[in-house]
Amino acid sequence: MDSKRKNIAKEPSEVYETSQNASLQSEEMHPILVKLLEKSIAQADKGEFLTTEEVMKRAKEKFPFLK
Repeated sequence: MDSKRKNIAKEPSEVYETSQNASLQSEEMHPILVKLLEKSIAQADKGEFLTTEEVMKRAKEKFPFLK
């Protein structure tokens, strides 16, 4: 492998449109994490989530060796 090339994956922060006035904002938390948490909380408030049973059912269908 060429020493000048590195396999580095970077997540574009522009995609998540991070906001500075987030109620969860903390110096320890990355702005992308704050945005994702806000989105998850909003979805949970709307009832847009999967139950544990549904997640386990999907996992067992996808990976049958997990029984």
